[in-house]
Amino acid sequence: MNVEQNKKTVFSEVANACQMAGRPERAVDIIAVTKYVDSSIASQLIEAGVTHIGENRVDKFLDKYKALHNHPVTWHLIGSLQRRKVKDIIPYVDYFHALDSVKLAVEIDKRANRVIKCFLQVNISREESKHGFKVEDLAEVLPKLAELTHVEIIGLMTMAPLNAPRERILAIFQETENLRQNIQEQAWKNMPMTELSMGMSQDYDLAIQAGTSFVRIGSAFFK
Repeated sequence: MNVEQNKKTVFSEVANACQMAGRPERAVDIIAVTKYVDSSIASQLIEAGVTHIGENRVDKFLDKYKALHNHPVTWHLIGSLQRRKVKDIIPYVDYFHALDSVKLAVEIDKRANRVIKCFLQVNISREESKHGFKVEDLAEVLPKLAELTHVEIIGLMTMAPLNAPRERILAIFQETENLRQNIQEQAWKNMPMTELSMGMSQDYDLAIQAGTSFVRIGSAFFK
């Protein structure tokens, strides 16, 4: 495994996808998802120029943060978060990508000593196995989130079905972008709603085409 070469390849391919979509390269931030590697490998990525690190699980996040927090890194928690673990991790999170309940948002608001940038997780594909708000529930949810002072809803996060046709994946990503625009136009307090978090190793090109601002790439870094 040549981490430095893999990093160059991933960044080059993302740049090409941006070009194909008619978007500037700087419009998309690449989050390296390091859940399957240890801190020493993650450190190699950082040394190669990666500035965004993402973890799915609280314990893995805290292990990486403890080992690497002195590096110039933006820290992303991209997986589900149990309310009982919020107090353990929220002081160290720069971006939380999986806000999927009002109760969780209230707990984050209670525990945070600064504003936490959060993505609402939306279940656009309507898969039973996926977390996230249903679109039809947002009319009730958004006013409650607008009351919080330490939670800033910067955008939406979604995931497409793993084995869906590419046309279906693109449609899901485009629907998410349309929803983001719709919520942004409503101008809720603490909801700039300018960002999207969608696209992984197998479908980030489609996410870029649909307008994402963050892609979450793991396996492509560690071939």
